[in-house]
Amino acid sequence: MSVVILDFGSQFTRLIARRFRELGAYSVILPGNAPLERVQQENPQGIVLSGGPSSVYDAAAPKPAAGVLDLDVPVLGVCYGMQYLAQQAGGDVKRAGKREYGKADLTRYGGQLFDGIQGEFVAWMSHSDSVTALPEGYEVVAETEDTPVTAIENAQTRRYGVQFHPEVVHTPKGGQLLANFLDICGVNRDWNTEHIVEELVEGVRAQVGEGRVLLAISGGVDSSTLGLLLARAVGERLTAVFIDHGLLRLGEREQVEAALKPLGVNLLTVDARTEFMAALDGVSDPEQKRKIIGREFIRAFEREARTHGPFDFLAQGTLYPDVIESAGGEGAANIKSHHNVGGLPDDLQFKLVEPFRTLFKDEVRAIAGLLGLPDHIRMRHPFPGPGLAIRCLGAISEEKLDILRRVDDIFISGLREFGLYDGCSQALAILTPIQSVGVMGDERTYSYTAALRAVTTDDFMTAEWARLPYDFLATMSNRIVNQVHEINRVVYDITGKPPATIEWE
Repeated sequence: MSVVILDFGSQFTRLIARRFRELGAYSVILPGNAPLERVQQENPQGIVLSGGPSSVYDAAAPKPAAGVLDLDVPVLGVCYGMQYLAQQAGGDVKRAGKREYGKADLTRYGGQLFDGIQGEFVAWMSHSDSVTALPEGYEVVAETEDTPVTAIENAQTRRYGVQFHPEVVHTPKGGQLLANFLDICGVNRDWNTEHIVEELVEGVRAQVGEGRVLLAISGGVDSSTLGLLLARAVGERLTAVFIDHGLLRLGEREQVEAALKPLGVNLLTVDARTEFMAALDGVSDPEQKRKIIGREFIRAFEREARTHGPFDFLAQGTLYPDVIESAGGEGAANIKSHHNVGGLPDDLQFKLVEPFRTLFKDEVRAIAGLLGLPDHIRMRHPFPGPGLAIRCLGAISEEKLDILRRVDDIFISGLREFGLYDGCSQALAILTPIQSVGVMGDERTYSYTAALRAVTTDDFMTAEWARLPYDFLATMSNRIVNQVHEINRVVYDITGKPPATIEWE
């Protein structure tokens, strides 16, 4: 049993799935044009039509496959989804006289979706089109000052639509609206961490059978949690390999070994620094860096497979945000490739095992706690697979990596010292190629500029820059320029996501 979300290209589609899961309901995302048979495989109790950038009156406008909307289950249309529901039932959709973007107050609301909701209702709007004439059987149940048709419903056919995004944090009471939709669908709220682990273990066992698994492990929360999950699922048929690609932070190799070996993980450490640095020599384009690193990772694992194998499967801790940014949903843009999504070679010799591919970071952390991963690993900030290669802008070198390691260590250690680390979702240092004039010890310098970045986020789909105290930033700047003599200027990144991404490359 599930709620099926048909994705028509909205940047927020995955947040709908996340909100349903937070409410205890299993949800799955399928392409907007998924065949009827594929939708039925999920045994849906409800269907959500997502938003999207298209207009329903465009010739190539996306739409559900034939028969999907004939299923006898409740349907919720969000933004584009609402417009499609209205149009296909005989209503009219036209370009709005005034585009609505941002927060808007509902001037009135009612109906089944808003049952039990009281007081002010602030909604996040983002639309250029509006429903201008209702189809037969529908009624308007919410409106704003600029949009007279903000929500619609047909209680008899159980078809509902909202012209705003209930899934985003900017719609504070949107979660209650989505919970009401689950009640209308009669969905059981049994999707919890224990249930997730059971499902994942069963899924791994079904996929792997009696095969042997090689795990790409970094020591971060994703791969460490995956190691514990796979150990539970396949036992001794798992071999975890840690590749030291020379792009790690200061002392990280030793920390990984000290953290994982006591947990009973069969960990092999491979020194591949020479191979990675040679492959990256002179490469400055970030996409090329990621693809080279992804390729070299696989080649390193293939070498280990020949030595310790044979292995049938390669396991990776790929998460939903990785997949979204690399490929996007239907109609969504490709933001950047991730080394474990877009950088794998075509001649990959393993079958991939990616149990976390549909999970968000917070869900993985919850699983880690259930599996007994210590908090100092479980709550560690994300660290990208390409490592410092994408935090050292432009072509890398051993000298630049050494500079960046020292800057990063000062920043991260400082966050822990001042009690700020856990208040940030991710923090990092970047070595820029910018050099500028400075004065140190009464002498002229011409040295590098380092950038510091820290963000706060619930889901890593969007993020705010962390408002770190000025005194702390001043202390970090002083420590960095005094201890890392190759740096004479420190800047702090105050850009959110969007428009920026969390990493610089």
